[in-house]
Amino acid sequence: MNKCNLKLDYASYEATKYACLNWHYSKTVPAGKLLKIGVWENNVFVGVVIYGRGANQFLPKHLKVKITECCELVRVALNKHLTPTTKIVAISLKILKKTNPNIKIVFSYADITNQNHQGIIYRAGNWKYHGIRTSKGGHFLVNNKLVHNRSLNSKYKSKVNYPSFVKEAPEQKKHFFTYEFKRRVPNSRVSDDQSKIDGANPIHSLQK
Repeated sequence: MNKCNLKLDYASYEATKYACLNWHYSKTVPAGKLLKIGVWENNVFVGVVIYGRGANQFLPKHLKVKITECCELVRVALNKHLTPTTKIVAISLKILKKTNPNIKIVFSYADITNQNHQGIIYRAGNWKYHGIRTSKGGHFLVNNKLVHNRSLNSKYKSKVNYPSFVKEAPEQKKHFFTYEFKRRVPNSRVSDDQSKIDGANPIHSLQK
């Protein structure tokens, strides 16, 4: 097995954008306030893990937590890498908890309709499975690319302003998973000197 020096640290928007456009099937950067965690192997940038507030404002109530106590794992955008993805995600969760100590639950989806994803990294990481969620009206097609209405609203302000080429997407089906933190705050692998990392000036907290 090849030796690998793994490092996770905060990523710049530019690095995040590059990873999402080149290494994630959506080819988009999520909208809203984000915690962007970069991944390096042997000092080579191999991608990002991104956490955000999530688009469903009613989900925190469903999960029985406050809006400041949960967030969504919105992207795992990785190039070819040696470290198992489950390990990368596990370390990113520690960083998330360290920088956002009030977080109790992280949720995420695996896209069935468009990617036939089964949530392998969540199942392998002992996330809790809650079955299949079905939604309609929250996603649109832009040049045959699936885009959430939150991203469109950030650009066009309202649905009434959407251009004619924006079409409502068909019903979407996704596997739904959650990860619940224990009371103890895990140790983080965040470096002390962020200025030495290619990807400084991060947004450390989702709560500010």
